[in-house]
Amino acid sequence: MIITNGPIVTWSEPNQILKDYEILVQDGIIKAIEPAGRLAQVYPQEEVLDAGGQMIMPGNICAHTHFYGAFSRGMAIPGEPSKNFAEILANLWWKLDKALDEEGTRYSALTLLVDAIKYGTTTIIDHHASPNFIDGSLDVVYEAVMQSGLRSALCYEVTDRDGEERALAGIRENSRFISRVAAGEIDPMVRAQFGLHASLTVSDETLDRCIEENQGRVGFHVHAAEGIVDQEDSLAKYGKRVVERFWDKKVLDERSILAHGIHLSEREVELLVKSGSWLTHQPRSNMNNAVGVAEVEKMLNAGVNLCLGNDGFSNAMWQEWFFAYLIQKDHKADPRAMNGYDVIKMAVTNNSRLATQIYDGMRVGIIEPGAAADLIFVDYHPITPINAGNLPWHILFGFRDGMVTMTMAGGKVLMKDRKLLFLDEAGISAKSREISAQTWQRVQEM
Repeated sequence: MIITNGPIVTWSEPNQILKDYEILVQDGIIKAIEPAGRLAQVYPQEEVLDAGGQMIMPGNICAHTHFYGAFSRGMAIPGEPSKNFAEILANLWWKLDKALDEEGTRYSALTLLVDAIKYGTTTIIDHHASPNFIDGSLDVVYEAVMQSGLRSALCYEVTDRDGEERALAGIRENSRFISRVAAGEIDPMVRAQFGLHASLTVSDETLDRCIEENQGRVGFHVHAAEGIVDQEDSLAKYGKRVVERFWDKKVLDERSILAHGIHLSEREVELLVKSGSWLTHQPRSNMNNAVGVAEVEKMLNAGVNLCLGNDGFSNAMWQEWFFAYLIQKDHKADPRAMNGYDVIKMAVTNNSRLATQIYDGMRVGIIEPGAAADLIFVDYHPITPINAGNLPWHILFGFRDGMVTMTMAGGKVLMKDRKLLFLDEAGISAKSREISAQTWQRVQEM
């Protein structure tokens, strides 16, 4: 199709806002960007998708999330309120994931995939856990992703917290799904990584098994230093800090993703830079769990490949941008902290680089010939002048999630005029209410 009649935000470096240009999409790829009217002359048979003056942008990317956490929304957590991160894990997340069965896994994913389409997030890197439904769980998440039409990378969270048998099952599930991707059994919109929970719940023996099973096929995806308890545990058990431990075990490389990195030493930051690993920042989750504020600016200046995720919060990524921008200013009591361009560096440039690496060099999150046709229309009509230089602040202070009216992934329109075309939002919500109530009951009984 030919996409026309809207300013095009390329997110190239340097960024451009192209006016009176059109985009040709064929076979899921952006084939050409030309001045308005030229493409229709060359390709008169192509369907025309009219943006109606709305902004045409690359879809957003989420570098770290948890579909399985969807049913936490509105759930009353049994017992006394958790007073620290360790108690939050034990009282909420390690009960909720155990309560998920096959249908719980499916509808947790579907509900957040609906969110993603509505909010213009077209690439999602997920980190799954369901200890009472491990075998085949990634196939269920994959099926949900394929229903949605979005782009995603999947893994299973290996942990020792539920015993050796389930740790081994998690290893097998990662390996099985990785092998399916390598054999071409999985749609190329979906990729695989090898999931680990965190240093504090993965022993050296289990970590060695994961490394042996992976055989360098894909990168690892693991939480790191989200809470100070992770560092305390690693120092007590292994005499080294979390990232130092992962470095020594050769977990770190240019394909691996570490989530959070709030409590890192200068040496750990150096190892992240040296290894080329990716680190994801999730400010909404960090604030909610009261685990601290990551040294985002220092890490960016040091050369860390710092990206932006949401840790299972809604896939409204512009909200994540806004909190990433504000929390640094508030935490440092300095209005000069966290320039809007730093938010773009994480949320756009580095997220795009990460997704591009996952998709074997195909550009994702940018509008240029040869890039993935993952696009959104944004119904934003600025009341002040807008250009490539001040666009970050228009997004931070002007964009709202409901402004996305069209979402496309891999050249396929998934939502048009705010109507989902392939997912039944009302039906998914109704079924999710039923299944989540059953899930909550199982949590209460634990």
